Formats: sequence, C-alpha cells, structure tokens
Amino acid sequence: MKKVIITGVAGFIGSNLARTMIQRGIEVAGIDNFDDFYDPRIKRNAIQKLETFPGFKLYEGDIRDAGFLESIFETEKPDLVIHLAARAGVRPSIEQPTLYYDVNVNGTLILLEAMRKSGLNNLLFASSSSVYGNNKKVPFSESDAVDNPISPYAATKKAGELLCYTYHHLYNFNIFCLRFFTVYGPGQRPEMAIQQFGRKISEGSPITLFGDGSTRRDYTFVDDIVSGIMASADKLKGYEILNLGNNDTISLIELVHGIEQTLDKKAIIEWQPMQPGDVEITYADISKAKRLLDYQPDYPVAKGLKKMFEEQGKGKI
Repeated sequence: MKKVIITGVAGFIGSNLARTMIQRGIEVAGIDNFDDFYDPRIKRNAIQKLETFPGFKLYEGDIRDAGFLESIFETEKPDLVIHLAARAGVRPSIEQPTLYYDVNVNGTLILLEAMRKSGLNNLLFASSSSVYGNNKKVPFSESDAVDNPISPYAATKKAGELLCYTYHHLYNFNIFCLRFFTVYGPGQRPEMAIQQFGRKISEGSPITLFGDGSTRRDYTFVDDIVSGIMASADKLKGYEILNLGNNDTISLIELVHGIEQTLDKKAIIEWQPMQPGDVEITYADISKAKRLLDYQPDYPVAKGLKKMFEEQGKGKI
C-alpha cells in the first residue's frame, strides 16, 4: 500500500489516521469540505499540521460531488479509499434527518459509484456502534441483528453498510465496515462528552448529565481506532463487518469521576432527563477483530484520559 485517499481527513479520526499513515511512509490524499457542524477552524488547524508533511495533499470539496471525486481518483490512483466523511451525532440527526440522509447515504453511494467508474475496489467504511440501538444482548457482536436503529444517524450508518455489501456483491469490491465505539482522545470534537466535560470542569462551569448517570459506554481511545484501521488496510479482502472498541464499559457518572481525578478538579453537575435517541449501553465484542486483525486495544479509560488531557494541556482543553 503506497497511497490512500481519506475522506473527512480534517476531522478528529481522519487527521490522526492521516498523520500515522504518513509517518509510516504512505502517501495520503485527503478530502474534506470543512462544514460548520463544529468550528471549521479546528479542522483547518489539523490540516495545517498535516501539510507540514511532504506525503500529504488536500482536496477541498464535497463527497456528494461525483465529478470532483472522479477527478481525484483519476489523478491520484490510490490503492485504498478510507471513507470517514459523514454528518455525525445522534441528537442532531433527529433535528436534521434529511441532511443526515443526504450526506451519509447519498454521499456514500456517490463515492462508491465514483470508485466503480474509476476502477477502484478497495474501501474501508466508517460505521458506528449506533447501529446496534438498544440491543439487549451484550457485548454487541457483528452477527447481532441491527434492524431497529433508534436515530436517523444510526439508520444512515446501517444503510451505508448495506450499500457497501451491494458493491461487494455486484462489483467484487473489497470492503470492511468498521463499527467504531465512542472514540475519544486529543483533538476530539468539542461537543463530545469527554472533551466537553473536561473543558467545563477545568473552567469551573457546570456540566449537564442526561438520565441518572447509569448509562454505559465502551469508550475507545483514538490510537486504538487508528491501529484497527491500519490493520484493516493490511488485511482487506472480501466483505467484513468489524467492531473496533475497547471491550469494556464505564458508566456516565464513573466517567465524570475519572475526569475529575485526572484533572484534580470537582465537577458541578446539572441533571436532565434522558434524551431521545440515546442508547443505554454500548459494549463491543472484539473477538472477530482480534482474530482477523490481531486487534488489541491498549488504552483502558484511565490511561486514555491521562494521555488526552496531558497532550491537550491541563486546563487548556
């Protein structure tokens, strides 16, 4: 593998992945439209850092523009496309379902078609643990039925997986759909729980917790996700769905206590009712990823929080 295209390259996962790939001698052509879901200056800053590497090239534009994609594929002729670009977030998807469908489903279909026309057939697709909904069986396994999404965001990710399988079946694409479980780390999106809690606790501002604090998440440090993506790129063949998580859970209130301990500062908590679309638990069965990818997460939450806040600067989140 000499060259990859990463969509959503300016985002949290995309920029971390691109840096790792370039440092390992892989050329990266990145695509991003710098939308305003969160402050585009954060993404611009990530790209400025990537542009210090000679192995990086940026294409600014939208994945829904077929001609734009086809011209990039024709110019770059990559070995692999890693599709991270998406409209993210469960709660906002309830407010803007049409936009989420357009970006996440139509955008993925347009990307697949542009790849087909350009003779490209190797793809890693970023899916989400959200597809499991309120699955009663834990931990969540790739063989579990995921026919009952409880947010438009989750539905778009399930639809993306189905489109990927269709292109594998019809056109012999090699595609791994990677279900990420609550990724966090330095540079995480500002509205995400750990980043937001850390910032507000540092400032002495109140944080809002929804529910009674008992909801549980499988928080996965970004370095572990990047390792899983890298291993997937090396092992890509056929069609697979793979969980990339930490294979452990922590409750919301335990997470807050962990951030308090890491920052050595007490949280001011405001409680609110559970929000529509939120799931009670996410918990990854990673046995398949271990078997196929030799995937082994290295960051329990306490270790991940320590590295995250140390790298961002204590009190400067």
